[in-house]
Amino acid sequence: MSFIDFTDVSKRFGDNVVLDDMSFNVANGERVTLIGPSGSGKTTILRMLMTLTKPDSGTIAIDDEYLWHERRGDDLVPASEAHTRKVRSRVTMVFQQFNLFPNMKVLRNVTEAPIHVLGKQKDEADERARELLEMVGLQDKADFYPSQLSGGQQQRVAIARALAVEPDILLLDEVTSALDPEIAAEVLDVLRDVAKTSDVTMLLVTHAMRFARDVSNRVLMFNEGKIIEDAAPEQMFNEPQHERTKAFLKSVLEEV
Repeated sequence: MSFIDFTDVSKRFGDNVVLDDMSFNVANGERVTLIGPSGSGKTTILRMLMTLTKPDSGTIAIDDEYLWHERRGDDLVPASEAHTRKVRSRVTMVFQQFNLFPNMKVLRNVTEAPIHVLGKQKDEADERARELLEMVGLQDKADFYPSQLSGGQQQRVAIARALAVEPDILLLDEVTSALDPEIAAEVLDVLRDVAKTSDVTMLLVTHAMRFARDVSNRVLMFNEGKIIEDAAPEQMFNEPQHERTKAFLKSVLEEV
């Protein structure tokens, strides 16, 4: 059963076609990595699920509820803000640049959304936040400000903050690209643990191919707004079928 459905989704920015009648689905609990060259539409997919970028055409559904549309009788009409907000509440995203609140200490960064969005009591939110900070190895940093942390520590706080809202879908957008390799490895280890110990559905954009191989159930290769290959990690990385996929993976591995 599919949990996330993109059907004939298109997006262009000026003359640049970013997504070209894109259709794919993701099962509940599945972990799917999106790979491909810059500008091929990967991050746009994540931004649409976060309602940060609106599709020009097509539909997106989460658990059979449309994200950008809603049913009115037999018709499908543009969604109200309340409808979109309700469906999107099941999704959270960890960004490339951490996006922590600089004026809040680490603990409050993690508890802010559970208290003010989910309506949790402060004591309950604090307890869960401390559990998550322990999970990401930062239990001793609860009273620090983001500026007092390294980049890798800030990204681990961002992961804890994302999990604190109990999402059904976790989006990861190049979460280690701003970090040096040693620090990036620490963050990826945290995400491996998340993948192993939770049933959250994950969509991730990454150039960390070993990580993608470790955590993914499927890998989708994007090129010029289309998915040109969809395969299990072992096949995608060991026996890619498409020449463009072979060339892309060769270039990425050479960079590494």
